[in-house]
Amino acid sequence: MKSHQYYVYILASGSGTLYAGVTNNLIRRVYEHKENLVEGFTKKYQCHRLVLFEESSDIKSALEREKQIKKWRRSKKEDLISNKNPNWNDLYQELL
Repeated sequence: MKSHQYYVYILASGSGTLYAGVTNNLIRRVYEHKENLVEGFTKKYQCHRLVLFEESSDIKSALEREKQIKKWRRSKKEDLISNKNPNWNDLYQELL
């Protein structure tokens, strides 16, 4: 059986709004957000910068992690991002 990769990711807007999501195709999904092809929160708040992603081979674990992050206080999300990506760089280009 082929193993799949899933990604929990956080996008940030220029004004600092954060969005957490999960996908099985990170490059495609971030592209969709960047080009405003996804209706809803990320389009409304212009969350286009990929500041964090984590990989998992288990969809249940990825979905649980997404739920966990979404429940966190903003400061805890900021700490997670800063620990892994201190300058809050857009990681999208590194994926290409």
